[in-house]
Amino acid sequence: MAKKLTEDAVRDLARNVLGLADNDVARAGVGQLTTFNQLGFPGIADKPDGWYLPNNKADVALVLETKASHIALGNAQVDEVLKNVRIMQTQYEKVVGVLFNGEDVRVFKGEEEVKTPDKLQHVGYYLSLYTVDNIDKERIYQLTARINNCLHFEFGIKNLYHRMIFTACALVAERYGAGLNRLKNLGYATFHTAIHSTLSKSLVESRKQNAKIDILLEEYSDIKMNSTDNQQAINDFIDWVVEISECVNSSEWRGEDVMGIFFNEFNRYKKKSESGQIFTPEHITDFMYKILEVNMDDCILDATCGSGGFLVKAMANMIHEAGGTETKKAGDIKSRQLYGIEFDREIYALACANMLIHKDGKTNLEQMDARTNAACEWMRSKPITKVLMNPPYENKYGCMTIVENVLDNVPAHTQCAFILPDKKLEKASKAQTKRILKNHRLRKVIKLPEDLFFGVGVTTSIFVFESGVGQDGRDFFACYMESDGLATVKNKGRHDVYGKWAAIEAHWVDVVEKQSGDDTCQWVNPAEHLSYQMPQKPFEIFEEDFRKTAMDYLMFQQGIDAKEFGEKLLDTAMYSSRMSADDVSVTVTMQKGGDGDGED
Repeated sequence: MAKKLTEDAVRDLARNVLGLADNDVARAGVGQLTTFNQLGFPGIADKPDGWYLPNNKADVALVLETKASHIALGNAQVDEVLKNVRIMQTQYEKVVGVLFNGEDVRVFKGEEEVKTPDKLQHVGYYLSLYTVDNIDKERIYQLTARINNCLHFEFGIKNLYHRMIFTACALVAERYGAGLNRLKNLGYATFHTAIHSTLSKSLVESRKQNAKIDILLEEYSDIKMNSTDNQQAINDFIDWVVEISECVNSSEWRGEDVMGIFFNEFNRYKKKSESGQIFTPEHITDFMYKILEVNMDDCILDATCGSGGFLVKAMANMIHEAGGTETKKAGDIKSRQLYGIEFDREIYALACANMLIHKDGKTNLEQMDARTNAACEWMRSKPITKVLMNPPYENKYGCMTIVENVLDNVPAHTQCAFILPDKKLEKASKAQTKRILKNHRLRKVIKLPEDLFFGVGVTTSIFVFESGVGQDGRDFFACYMESDGLATVKNKGRHDVYGKWAAIEAHWVDVVEKQSGDDTCQWVNPAEHLSYQMPQKPFEIFEEDFRKTAMDYLMFQQGIDAKEFGEKLLDTAMYSSRMSADDVSVTVTMQKGGDGDGED
């Protein structure tokens, strides 16, 4: 049993964890004797247990209330901390109240309780609770388009992935202190060398984890420009990169989402790479994370990771759950819980850059072929608990071999989600499909909107397997997300312009969890099908159909050629005011039956 702490011991513990000490921007500390009056709140004799009071009254303040560890944090204790919050609110608009007994912590943003990590965090985490999601997504789209066009037409970089790598390297350099703004008007050579130099320094620590990360530097060095004389273009590029970097670094938004938008927007200019990748839209990576119920303790594998979309999304969500980038857990997530394989050298370099932009560099990325024994051995050596993947679809790139290798080489009972063409399992070789289902269980199939991969011409589903457990003829759950609410914007791809996705995602996460709750839900026998089955349209007959069939039959009985009769009727209607008996050898009449309210 844990040792019970006195209130004094809890207060000392809180001071150390929160880091409450005076600094240049705030007065901070803990105590039993200091009153609010002494802290600058005239006439108030109450004594807070801890405080953080910024010199700038527009910044966020914090007040701490501590209790001995044997005292539960109930309503009476909440009332105490909220009373102190209200005192601080007389001078600070933004106040965080923290209630702590050495074991449990309750946190209040103003007077509203908010969910935070179970363990006490550094004061910086609690101050960040007041940050607002106010980055302009549309601006990221605009900047990405401008950067792409500038590199393509002003610098003459024809290869899309070279444009992406060049931009990503500039972002990494800015992230690690290159100060690109200082390089304006100094020419291309100075600009290029500064990025190269900063990259080299930033990779020093990362090389200890993965020597292959040098590929990023090599790829950057290999990029050739057709033109480097346009100083205005260089200055514009610097401005745009710095602005995106500020969004990535911003405390006002999760920077990982900024890069998700950036890379997906760039990828829109090229639907497929030479290695068959189709890059996953960011909202679907988030959806897959949720339906697999990934949490901050999971270890994620993407064996065809592309530019790292699934890994970065997982990293962002896991770190958010852990309490932010300042927590010790965030470092563990980056260094020990994300694993990726990418075969294409250029795209592997892009994945490395994507991680470095988030000051990671320690993520376990490997450049290898997921179809090989070496990749299988590498996967077996990792403590994988969840798989999120969108492998290349064509057989020539080994789609089903990759899927089978992943299932065979992760621990038993691992939940593995793959985006695949709707009928991929049914079109695979019977021997391979039989082998996969003998060793692994298909649990869920979620058919995705048919226009998800805009312009690619492939319809897809998410296939969720449980590894190491045979199918044994058991049915699997299937459903159909007919629409994700996104709309196609001219020259900009598909975007959530009407704000529908959040509600749609919540609905489908609930449906997939409960395996019910939508008219499209079905249970499918794997001996019959291995995909979602579109329901057959009900048979319908209309009065017009009956009239036509009856007319055709009457004309057949009287030996009339229906086609010839139709042509004569059309000619007569178009070119004559009346039709004589000589023109048509028979007149067919039909009396409408039924209620007698009309005639034909």
